[in-house]
Amino acid sequence: MKIVVIGGTGLIGSQVVAILKAAGHDALAASPNTGVNAVTGEGLAVALKGAAVVVDVANSPSFADDAAMDFFVRAGRNLAAAEKDAGVSHHVALSVVGTELLLDSGYFRAKLAQEELIASAGVPWTLVRATQFFEFVAAIAGAALIDGVARVTSASIQPIASADVAAKVAEAALAPPLNGMVEIAGFERLPMVELVRRHFQGLGETHEVRTDDTAPYFGVVLEGPWLTPTGNAWLSQRRYGDWLAAQPKRTA
Repeated sequence: MKIVVIGGTGLIGSQVVAILKAAGHDALAASPNTGVNAVTGEGLAVALKGAAVVVDVANSPSFADDAAMDFFVRAGRNLAAAEKDAGVSHHVALSVVGTELLLDSGYFRAKLAQEELIASAGVPWTLVRATQFFEFVAAIAGAALIDGVARVTSASIQPIASADVAAKVAEAALAPPLNGMVEIAGFERLPMVELVRRHFQGLGETHEVRTDDTAPYFGVVLEGPWLTPTGNAWLSQRRYGDWLAAQPKRTA
């Protein structure tokens, strides 16, 4: 069947497209650089013609409050209208575990608005909520570094490889709509400060890492296990240390 992947040239989307194509489906990578822009509506009608499923894994290019809200709300409305016109029978979207707990961040307020639009749009849907990706641990660690010292919260995190996220999103696209949510997460639940420490150790870097529970996570001071699943989540068996050791080493 024809499946349109919005954000299909990004980290998750490109892997979803590859998985669906390998399974014999007509998977279209839709993004601004392929002439499809969900925010402006450009190219949507043509891209969705004949599509049975739309998968939305696009992300806002800005974490600024107003920009993120504008991105997710406009894209959500445009997609809902185009899907109804095209007769799309299933909308799958990727979101974030704990979104409703992270509303001190404008980005997460925008993600919650996106989820609410999807649930009320009238197109059968499935929401896949994932924990943070292994690939973004470096950004978390880098953002925590000030004058050579990383100050990081001890709040729990349960990161997952993007390859596992893509596989579960593709699986959802090929299954009947849930009109509900599934959660997916990595195998290991550990304090974020320990994850950052393992990151630096895995790279052979000797930065001092201190526990600081006032240190924000993308603008949010965490309380409890907000970044970990609360229900019957699917868990990957892949561990962060093994994944990091398998990554190409940086050269000087």
